Amino acid sequence: MIHATVTLDGYLADPDGGVDWMFDFPSAPEDGDVVARVCERIGAIVGGANRSRTIEEGEIPYGGMLEVPVFLMTHQATDPIERDGVTYTFVVDDIAAAVATAKEAAGDGWVSLLGGSISRQCLRLGLVDEIHLDVVPVLLGDGISLFAGLGIRVDLERLETSAFASETHLRFRVLER
Repeated sequence: MIHATVTLDGYLADPDGGVDWMFDFPSAPEDGDVVARVCERIGAIVGGANRSRTIEEGEIPYGGMLEVPVFLMTHQATDPIERDGVTYTFVVDDIAAAVATAKEAAGDGWVSLLGGSISRQCLRLGLVDEIHLDVVPVLLGDGISLFAGLGIRVDLERLETSAFASETHLRFRVLER
C-alpha cells in the first residue's frame, strides 16, 4: 500500500526534500482520524535508506508514531539498527524480497510503501494493492514527485474519498494489469 501526503500538484517534498508545507495548513480532528485509521492498520514499512544508512531524527517514518518493523532499501549490506523499539533492516537491491519480508512481518497488517522511487518500483512490479493519499491544498510547482517517471499506466478503483478542513483523503484499489 502506498501511503503519502502530497501537494495538489503531486509532490512529496520541495526540491531540497523539505516537507514544511505539510504542517502549515488548517486541519480538523476528522483529518487526523482518517490518518489514524490508516496508521492503525500498518504492520510494516518499506522505504529507502539514506546515503549513510543511519536513522536520523528527521528521517524516522511517520515521525516515530508507529512501532513496526521498517525495511530500508540500500545498495550496500548494513547490519540492522534498533532505535526506540523499532528495528530498521536494510535490504540490498531486491525490493520484491523487501516487500515479501515486510508482508510476513506485518501479519494481518498493511505494508506501507514510502517515497516516490520505492512506490514507482513497486507499482511497476505489481506489488501495490492500494494507494492512500492525503492531499494538501498547496502547489509547490517543483519538487520530489510521487509518480513522475512511472512509465506505465495503472488503472485504479476509488474506494473512499473524504475531505474536511483542507485535506482531501483518497483511497484507491490498484486494478490488475
